[in-house]
Amino acid sequence: MFPNSIPSYHEPPQAFIVDLDGTLVDTLGDFVAVLERVLTGLGLAAVDRGFVELTVGRGSEHLIRSCLAQVGGDPALYEQAWQQYQMQYRVLNGQFSEVYPGAREGLQRLRCLGLPMACLTNKPAAFARELLSQKGLDGYFDKVFGGDDFERKKPDPLPLLKTCEALGSAPARTWMIGDSSNDAQAAHAAGCPVVLVSYGYNHGEPIGSVPAQQYVDRLDEIKLP
Repeated sequence: MFPNSIPSYHEPPQAFIVDLDGTLVDTLGDFVAVLERVLTGLGLAAVDRGFVELTVGRGSEHLIRSCLAQVGGDPALYEQAWQQYQMQYRVLNGQFSEVYPGAREGLQRLRCLGLPMACLTNKPAAFARELLSQKGLDGYFDKVFGGDDFERKKPDPLPLLKTCEALGSAPARTWMIGDSSNDAQAAHAAGCPVVLVSYGYNHGEPIGSVPAQQYVDRLDEIKLP
């Protein structure tokens, strides 16, 4: 999954790619509320917050299938659940979420460097753009890409490589800033340096066990060369 050793990067960055859920915005409450509506609407029990926290990050399809399995729902309900999920998320997006302390300040600090920035998330692109707009974070980014913009999602490196192309930057000088092994695995495979935040959703595993060039408690604490 990860290389045996993590190289040190001394050259200054050319661009930044920033994850959304668990990195910029605490969206766990949105997921919990949406999934409760979806599952109870199908006559199923709701999943608890702890399960959602362990499961988010790999795209909506994975989340929905995992929740159906968790409550004993028929896998054949997936298409119906997906349609309901889309509808409910459209309604509730951003209502139960908060920008993390230091996130706005960190983005401003990066933006002041005058380098291109993209937000790259596994969340569907329309929901990502709406959330960034609601929270007043959209102005920091030159590009916003979601999980439905490419053929594969993180932890596959393809979204990062395509985002680097869109930004016009070399992967080796494009920093990936995220909160989970998904972000790190994709970045390492793409050849991007990795900065990981200590909060967020890392599937219940300590973030310090995930190889990275930096770990920070707030986005405005990122060390720049």
